[in-house]
Amino acid sequence: MRAYYYNDSQEDPREAHELNPSVPVTLDELKETGVLYWRLDGEEGGQQLEKIAEEREYKNRDIVTIAPGKLPNYEEKIKTFFEEHLHEDEEIRYILEGSGYFDIRDPNDKWIRIAMEAGDMIVLPAGIYHRFCSDTKNFIVAMRLFKEEPKWTAINRPAEENPYRLEYLKSIHV
Repeated sequence: MRAYYYNDSQEDPREAHELNPSVPVTLDELKETGVLYWRLDGEEGGQQLEKIAEEREYKNRDIVTIAPGKLPNYEEKIKTFFEEHLHEDEEIRYILEGSGYFDIRDPNDKWIRIAMEAGDMIVLPAGIYHRFCSDTKNFIVAMRLFKEEPKWTAINRPAEENPYRLEYLKSIHV
């Protein structure tokens, strides 16, 4: 996992979009936004995944492949994923294969890009504005974990009065 500030270019979002010079973001800085991260490798990683799932009460999971020919209506779906939105539940992704990007808003409303690859697991808190896109390889396989039944309801920005958004802002002292 590598995180850095996004350059706000309107070009293909699957490109890296790293500022020049780069402005990296540390794991501690990500934690300040409420984002959690783990590196899970091999058999030990599988055991750690199960421990995290139990501790955080993730009861359900599925696997999604985001690639042309694997995800119905691929081009339309990836445009939807890249629209800035929030969820009223945590968004948990464990990357099994491939690579892609999660972009989140920092407390100053600037984009942070989180580059993820196989073995990376991330939890985005409920109420955080974010978006997702594959990288230029157009291939990522991710396990999605859920506390309850699998659901994915995006609430597009603006959603400033959403109670989960308000609670999120309170949790990061904004």
